[in-house]
Amino acid sequence: MTTGALIFAYNNDAFDYVSMAAWAAANVQRHLDMPVALVTDQPTDQTFDQVIIHASSATDTRWFEDAQQLASWNNSTRPDAFDLTPWDRTLLIDADYVVASDRLKTILDTAGDIFACHDRAQDATGLNDFVALNRLGAYDWPLCWATVMVFDRTRHARAVFDGMKMIRDHWPHYQKIYRDRSRTFRNDHALTIALNMANGHTGYHEAIPWSLVTVMPEHELSRIDQDHYRLTYRKPDNRRAWIEIKDQDFHAMGKRSLMSMIT
Repeated sequence: MTTGALIFAYNNDAFDYVSMAAWAAANVQRHLDMPVALVTDQPTDQTFDQVIIHASSATDTRWFEDAQQLASWNNSTRPDAFDLTPWDRTLLIDADYVVASDRLKTILDTAGDIFACHDRAQDATGLNDFVALNRLGAYDWPLCWATVMVFDRTRHARAVFDGMKMIRDHWPHYQKIYRDRSRTFRNDHALTIALNMANGHTGYHEAIPWSLVTVMPEHELSRIDQDHYRLTYRKPDNRRAWIEIKDQDFHAMGKRSLMSMIT
């Protein structure tokens, strides 16, 4: 059985996502010892084990807080991952996900078929309780995060990704059904709904058994050493504070800070 990572990266006017993906790929190769395939829409001279050219169908724009600008949001091809992955077991991660340990091996080395993702996230600083971010829509469903997924080439995984494609292609319909507050399609929301459909609306799903540690865009991230980072932020009384993150995987939502570390 082949095992590898898959990263989607489409550049926009605000950020070089392909460079982020190349840096993420090097971390994956170093800690998890597996090949990495990139999905993007243009040839690149960055180093990956495979490059899969797949057009972006993005129609959305979003405000990027840390860049202070509006830019295209190429966020709609993630549901195609099952069709595009060259691996039998796939680790699917965001380009801005920082692998700083081998902890994911505990999921990747699982025997039998698997489809796992995070079902809770936490602010690395502890300032935000993430109660709202961990729920979906007016019905308050627990949110499944598409930032990190591990899946096998199974009928169940196909059903989940087919469901995500259906939800993506008809998002206004599903947004009304689930009374979701976001009019913009999000992979997290599509994954949550698709997993519930594939599991018979039982609420059951396999979860990565630890929280998705998240660095918010308004916080400043810097690198002290390999796999050792400093996160600077302001407390509610406006005093500056910092914490260190060492040998800990995390989601770097602040793209500006991430780009400053890798370029």
